[in-house]
Amino acid sequence: MKHRDRAPQQDDLLRPRLVDMIDMRHELVKLAALIDWEWFEREWAGFFPSKEGRPATHPRLVAGLMYLQHVHRLSDDAVIAHWVENPYFQHFTDETFFQHQAPIHPSSLSRWRDRIGEEGAEWLLTKSIKAGRAVGAVDDNSLRRVAVDTTVMEKNIAHPTDARLYEKARAKLVCLAREGGLYLRQSYARKAPRLATKIGRYAHARQFKRMRKALRTLKGYTGRILRD
Repeated sequence: MKHRDRAPQQDDLLRPRLVDMIDMRHELVKLAALIDWEWFEREWAGFFPSKEGRPATHPRLVAGLMYLQHVHRLSDDAVIAHWVENPYFQHFTDETFFQHQAPIHPSSLSRWRDRIGEEGAEWLLTKSIKAGRAVGAVDDNSLRRVAVDTTVMEKNIAHPTDARLYEKARAKLVCLAREGGLYLRQSYARKAPRLATKIGRYAHARQFKRMRKALRTLKGYTGRILRD
């Protein structure tokens, strides 16, 4: 069912208005005045064509929470918890007085995302960009580049096991000895890599006695080269 329009709030002697509590120069206060919230009320109302059932959550509240969730990288539960504590979050979602209770259950945000789909989320980003361009915070040059966070990409990094560290240390010691013209009785160039491979196989097969014995041998190879 379509959402209901909010009734105008009257002054309350026991509760000050949010505009009297917050700094009107705050970035969220300025952004809230620039975004076309009526567009969301008109367009998102079409996702609830039924005239029966419980009224939907007000689109202004949902759009504001989704924007705050994206900017601050919060989960559904976290953005609701921050909303209860933060007067700027509440003002951004068009609250008049400070609220001490959560406006909706966190699961409602998930259901809203299913209804509006990717297109609805893209419109939320579009309206934010238009608001930024209106005040000059976003220009055409800043939209030509896209910053991509690659920290989540898989890296080809091997786990630093003892066997790999011993073998790596042995190989470096051999290289340093050759560069310095030092004579080594034995470099273990064949035995050590094979033994390091066996240690990994023993560990995978859970043959820990053999693994520890081979690891002691590999450690001895590295120690002999170090002493030479």
